[in-house]
Amino acid sequence: QVQVLESGGGLVQAGGSLRLSCAASGRTCSTYTMAWFRQAPGQERDFAAAIGWSGDSTAYADAVKGRFTISRDNATNTVYLQMNSLKPEDTTVYYCAAKRTTYYTLTYADSRVSEYNYWGQGTEVTVYS
Repeated sequence: QVQVLESGGGLVQAGGSLRLSCAASGRTCSTYTMAWFRQAPGQERDFAAAIGWSGDSTAYADAVKGRFTISRDNATNTVYLQMNSLKPEDTTVYYCAAKRTTYYTLTYADSRVSEYNYWGQGTEVTVYS
């Protein structure tokens, strides 16, 4: 069993930056793929970014590519999402998710909500213009 807890959300002006953190506890997360999804009220939960267990493999949704960077520190079981050049359309709740994996490289499946077993409660990000 793995528990994940997000933090770092808040209010930021368009063009600014925020860093989200996801602390994982329970079983060691070094063999888990970690990801960030986001969901606006009344909308589906959408993929934002994922990172493989070693940190060498990353993937991003087109909407955040070039602006967001996902990273991880397996020594502290923490995953980060550095968000730069934020836009009002980035306003939503961000969720951290984890899934056990035996693969070194990410696949398309790692962008699917249904692939992940463990979810945090979410952290809210508001970008104002």
